[in-house]
Amino acid sequence: MKTFEAFLETIEKPAHREKLKNVVEQLLNEYPELTLEIKWNQPMLLLKDNGTFILGLSKAKPHFAIAPEIETRNYFDDAIKQAGYDATKMIIKIKWTDDVNFDLIRKMIDKNIADKQHTTKFWRE
Repeated sequence: MKTFEAFLETIEKPAHREKLKNVVEQLLNEYPELTLEIKWNQPMLLLKDNGTFILGLSKAKPHFAIAPEIETRNYFDDAIKQAGYDATKMIIKIKWTDDVNFDLIRKMIDKNIADKQHTTKFWRE
């Protein structure tokens, strides 16, 4: 899979495709320093300057998920719970029927950008 559009086509329900497309478009509009790439068959937001990972996205039948890396995910553990999202060690699950808490996602992106703006590595060390 090479494009975001191809990834979206793997989402069964059109409303779910549209929701995830809108999330990604909004984040890219708000963060012009990020670029969208497909890696390991998943859309990922990377810093344009150094190509470092900022946020990954995935999908499942009942939800889509965001993955900000474990350090950032753990840092926001209480906020994730307060938002009403289920989470695993690595991902935050947002049900297709849930409102998207863009404020929380922005805080995660901001933390990752601040932490990783000078790195030369894809993943946090």
